[in-house]
Formats: sequence, C-alpha cells, structure tokens
Amino acid sequence: MRGAAEPQGPVVVIGASGMDLIGKLAGPLSTGTSNPGRLRMSPGGVARNVAENLARLGMETVLITAVGDDPNGRQLLDLAAQAGIGVDHCVRVPGARTGAYLALLDEHGVLHAGVDDMRVIEGLTPEHLRTAEAVIAEASAVFLDANLSEASITTALELASAHGVRVAADPTSRNLAPRLRPHLAGLWLITPNEAEAGVLCPRPIAHAQLQPAIEAARQLVASGVQIAVVALAEFGVAYASARESGHVPAVHTEIADPTGAGDAMTAAVIFALLHEIPLDEAVRLGASAAALTLRAHGTVAPGLSLELLYDQLR
Repeated sequence: MRGAAEPQGPVVVIGASGMDLIGKLAGPLSTGTSNPGRLRMSPGGVARNVAENLARLGMETVLITAVGDDPNGRQLLDLAAQAGIGVDHCVRVPGARTGAYLALLDEHGVLHAGVDDMRVIEGLTPEHLRTAEAVIAEASAVFLDANLSEASITTALELASAHGVRVAADPTSRNLAPRLRPHLAGLWLITPNEAEAGVLCPRPIAHAQLQPAIEAARQLVASGVQIAVVALAEFGVAYASARESGHVPAVHTEIADPTGAGDAMTAAVIFALLHEIPLDEAVRLGASAAALTLRAHGTVAPGLSLELLYDQLR
C-alpha cells in the first residue's frame, strides 16, 4: 500500500441505518401476483454501510445514527458493535420504528424498484450531534449522508469546521442531494452517482458519457469541493480534484445484488485518501470494493480487506 501516513483519530460516520429486505426475482416480473425468487434481510443504511466497510478495512470507526427503541434497532447496534464500530453516540428514539429499505431486483440483480423509510433519522437532531462534539473534534474525518435533516447537516459541518476536521458526504439520492448544495464549499470529498451529480452541478451531464461525467466532477470542484468522485455504475468512476481528473473503468463482475456497492466504493476511497494513497489509485480501490460488493449476497462483502481489494485489481 503506497502512502505511509496512519490517520490520527477515528472516522466519525453520521447518518442513516436500517434493515434491508431485498427480493431477487427468479424470472421476469409478473405484476399483480406473487413471484418466485429469493429474499434476504441484513443491516443496511448508507452511513451504517460505510461504517462497516471502514471497520472491516481496519479503520477506527464511530457511528452516529438513530434507531427505534425496538428489536431491529437493538440488533442493528449489536451487529455494528460486533463488526468493531463504536456505537456509544447512537440515539434510540422512543416510540419510533427503526429505518428500513425494501428493494426488488430483477433476475439479473438490477434494481427494479425500492422503497425506504428512514423517518427515524429525524431523531438525530443538531442538539444530539453537539453532545458528540468531543469525538468529532478527535476525528481524522467525518462522513455524513443526506438522509440527515438540513439543520443536522449544517450542525455536523459547523462542528467539523470548528475543529479543522475534513468532511466527506454522500448525496444518497436524487431527491436528497439538494440538501448538500449549500455546503459544497465545505466538503473535502463528495461521492454522488451520475443522477445525483446532475442535481448538484450547475450544468447537466449526459447519461453514461465519460467526458461529461469528468466535467461534472470538475464542476463540483469548481463549486468548492476538494475531491469529487462520480459513480457511473457499469461505466466505472469519474473523478476530479484541483490538480487532476480522470476516469477509472469498472471492475467487471457478475451482479448478485447491487445494494451497498456505492457505499463500499465511498468507504474504500475515504480509507485510501486518509492513508495518503494517490487519488487515481484510491478511486481504483473504490471500484474494486464496489465489484466485491456487487457479487456478494449481502450489503457488505464478507472478508473485505485491503489485500482483497488489491488482489482483485491484479
């Protein structure tokens, strides 16, 4: 691994967690009736997924999320702790249901439709984030997802800025991406997909076009982001910083389940950059992490490690 620096302090990961229920069809969809297929349930949520990937890569990681005071919430936090994630600053919201995500995949593993219910994240208030200021102050980086309320995003950025801590963000969805638009100048790293980048950029980008995607990353940098990494699914990843820009092709792999692939990419890029690995190589490790997750029957690839990421690139 190139880059000798060892990050000082944990990565503090702030945002959504929930239980994923994923159904994969055995054949073409027949509407209006039940369809044969396979169902799985596993922990999920953008922030929680990023946290688990970071922990499996060996990073000290602290998760700040909100769950309901219910069995799913207790299970989520227990499993996170077992994965090596710090959960002392998570909040359990009385009377609320833990977040959930329901996805229907076609027989090829491509998302047909999804529904998420992350209303419990409203319990992750600016006041609660301020109680975690000490751990944020000691962080090597903060990651947040746009499931957070606009007020909580603002507070997280203010706390990080007050202590000189770099902030990475994931727009999460096309609908939630506008919550990050006022804060682009305060971000160290942003990892949208092409649809989310289109919402954030002053000028639109064409679907699955490499040069426009690189231009979108450059637009985000021009808007104040230090590093922009735009995921293009099977077309790879475009990236830009003030000094360089480029494209990394996707690592070709079979798709068992796309859930969590983007979160794995984000975590691997954060890990690599914090270890001072050059940007192009960091993005290649991100593409490798996404491919490993795509072929895993779960939200996080089992056995994830830096060695596994490099082995796949070779």
